[in-house]
Amino acid sequence: MALIELKVPDIGDVADAAVIEILVKAGDTVKAEQSLITLESDKASMEVPAAQGGVIKEVKIKLGDKVSEGALIALLETTDAAPGAADPEPTRASSSTPAAASADSGGGARVPPTAALPPVELPAQDGHLPHASPSVRHFARELGVALGKVQGSGPKGRITQTDVQAFVKAALAQGPAVASSSPGVTADGEGLTLLPWPKVDFAKYGPIERKPLSRIQKISGANLHRNWVRIPHVTNNEEADITELEALRVKLNEEHAKTGPKFTMLAFLIKACAVALRKFPQFNASLDGDDLVLKQYVHIGFAADTPNGLVVPVIRDADTKGLSQLAAETAALALKAREGKLSPVDMQGGTFSISSLGGFGGTTFTPIINAPEVAILGVCRAAMKPVWNGSSFDPRLIIPLSLSYDHRVIDGASAARFNAFLATLLADFRRALL
Repeated sequence: MALIELKVPDIGDVADAAVIEILVKAGDTVKAEQSLITLESDKASMEVPAAQGGVIKEVKIKLGDKVSEGALIALLETTDAAPGAADPEPTRASSSTPAAASADSGGGARVPPTAALPPVELPAQDGHLPHASPSVRHFARELGVALGKVQGSGPKGRITQTDVQAFVKAALAQGPAVASSSPGVTADGEGLTLLPWPKVDFAKYGPIERKPLSRIQKISGANLHRNWVRIPHVTNNEEADITELEALRVKLNEEHAKTGPKFTMLAFLIKACAVALRKFPQFNASLDGDDLVLKQYVHIGFAADTPNGLVVPVIRDADTKGLSQLAAETAALALKAREGKLSPVDMQGGTFSISSLGGFGGTTFTPIINAPEVAILGVCRAAMKPVWNGSSFDPRLIIPLSLSYDHRVIDGASAARFNAFLATLLADFRRALL
């Protein structure tokens, strides 16, 4: 037996976060990654999980306390004396809070901030608001569940994530009569009636290994599912000739090898998309009920690969920045992403996203739109192709562009014009200066 200290992990740049909920008490048995407390700052709400499993011996924190990284939460008695037995990575704020976590489908679908989700938390029958933590409210909104209809199993009737999941499972299992009582879980023409997920004993067919999903994968999965089901996706595929642009990129890197940032194709893509978004403002919008919100700012997110999955940091005011600044900011944010140091604010406020698979291959794909955005650009690896110049074939460097768009907001003709204009900018980047 060993007694270890459970402390507040690295929560980014958040300091003096308020303890708004304590989810465990002395004597409770907890599992690794089980939530201990809920913190709230002016940027986000987040649940702090246990680094490993054991029995809570003493809670060292109380409601209303202001805490920062390193603050003692509780003493845990465990049979495993090695704290490293559990993966510490999920305790980071970037992978433990819906406001901070994000990922990609091959489409860079970011988890949106809680404030961007539609309110469906109906009062319970007694007229009071349901008792649930911010993360559970966020989870219920993602699934379209009215918390007022969910029976809580926690202390004092608190609704847990398990309660929400059980409600959805019951609604799907019992068909239209139950499903139609919950927004987003209808089955009588309003949504989908699904067969139960197949239960298979995989081990009877051969050796297997079970590997838990990361917290980023768990959180992003629900968002990707919602975005794919609720947004009518259409993808327009286009090709851009970047022969001259690639030559310019190589030349700039040679000239600034010692003094400036490295110019990647991503910086040029962000700049070109920013120009295109100004010309086609409906691509820089969001649906809000029966209104289309046209944003006067251009914040572009880009998918960044990390050991825990894809996240989408956001370049703010991309339309006002030059290539050098865009190159420097993308490099800095990509480094923060790989080190797990992105804060919630680094991944919020995006109006359009870019998911580039250029370093991996492929020709075209369908990226999933990041709600509440209405479009996302997917980019695959550039390749040399023969292009007819009127009298002969020339070798040209061609990059494929896959634009997914919300068909409720954007029609096919508009999408084709946007993608064609983007290809024109990339073919002759001088046009981006006009």
